[in-house]
Amino acid sequence: MAEADPSSFASPGCCRTHHLHLRCRVDFASRSLRGTAALTVRAERDSLRRLVLDTKDLTIHKVVVNKQDAQFVLGERHSFKGAPLEITLPFELGKGQDVVVEITFETSPRSSALQWFTPEQTSGKRHPFLFSQCQATHCRAVLPCQDTPSVKLTYYAEISVPNELVALMSAKRDGDLPDPEESTRKIYRFIQNVPIPCYLIALVVGALESREIGPRTLVWAEKELVDKSAHEFSETEAMLKIAEDLAGPYVWGQYDLLVLPPSFPYGGMENPCLTFVTPTLLAGDRSLSNVIAHEISHSWTGNLVTNKTWEHFWLNEGHTVYLERRIGGRLFGEQFRHFQAQGGWRELQNTINTLGSTNPVTHLIPNLKEVDPDVAYSSVPYEKGSALLLYLEQLLGGPDVFIGFLRAYIQQFAYKSIDTEDWKNFLYSYFKDKVRC
Repeated sequence: MAEADPSSFASPGCCRTHHLHLRCRVDFASRSLRGTAALTVRAERDSLRRLVLDTKDLTIHKVVVNKQDAQFVLGERHSFKGAPLEITLPFELGKGQDVVVEITFETSPRSSALQWFTPEQTSGKRHPFLFSQCQATHCRAVLPCQDTPSVKLTYYAEISVPNELVALMSAKRDGDLPDPEESTRKIYRFIQNVPIPCYLIALVVGALESREIGPRTLVWAEKELVDKSAHEFSETEAMLKIAEDLAGPYVWGQYDLLVLPPSFPYGGMENPCLTFVTPTLLAGDRSLSNVIAHEISHSWTGNLVTNKTWEHFWLNEGHTVYLERRIGGRLFGEQFRHFQAQGGWRELQNTINTLGSTNPVTHLIPNLKEVDPDVAYSSVPYEKGSALLLYLEQLLGGPDVFIGFLRAYIQQFAYKSIDTEDWKNFLYSYFKDKVRC
């Protein structure tokens, strides 16, 4: 595979974003976010005069580079990648130099990342609601960015919302204060000090309440669901402790859960510090808690060690399913783990039969040139990836030996984005005594 990300216009080989300072106002009347994104960008080569960012359905009002106005143009719109934002720097950058690129922007009511609800669509029926879903390539519909998982950044955010609502993000909460510009609003602040890809930037605004269910976990939901949610997910801390024993220290600090309205399109989404989950998990008997084990596992495989492009998505999901089932094995026994694996294998067979065995998206590493990652999405990276890892576990020495490899893999590539070649080279190096020439 080529190094360039076929799902992004950004050029990480030229420059990389290291930090984002986001200031924005959530406007339910216009269904838009308005504000500024200040990107700290570092040149990766000499004589850099141009920067390209990803956007999708954004209005760009102004670009300032180190407090100097900069010229910019939005390129031709691509069917699913959006439009490149081409910024001409007012001065030349040398390799290793940092600049702050501040972009004043506004989202569209049709943003593919933002889901807006009227009060009637919520449980409480009194207040509106907003949540974002940026995976795989939709952060560019929230703010201009290098929307590729090969780039990781820290962020600080200040979000203005109506007084009666609460804002949460995929970050640690850093307090709130009255909005100095509007007495009917308040500003919530957030800080994420662990570098993450842009697809893990997440925002929710609603009439939310929380309950403490562990020393590092709050569950958030509308008040009509919050107590039921607290009961359903009360085993979260036990799962976190098992995951740490298997994979290493949990580096994110807080692990909160957010129960969303029913239209949330996934079982869960592993946004750091704040996992999003569907209310359909609220069975009453904790029988669907494996979804939480899956999202917890992403704290290591996916969020800490990340696929470099979406062609290598199996690195995120295959390892996460494997780790999720190892957690299940600790909780309920090895027979349970293998029963889950057998069910996953049947699901993979059904997917292959549905898509067709010659369909390119059934490859473990599909070619996504001019293919929308959302269109290519299936159970293949999850179940084919985890099946490969289970096979390697059985081939290379059993569960104890292979969890040692997984822990070493996470330690080796933590805070980085990698591809399958990186994974394979590390596998061969770790098990060098078992490699046949």
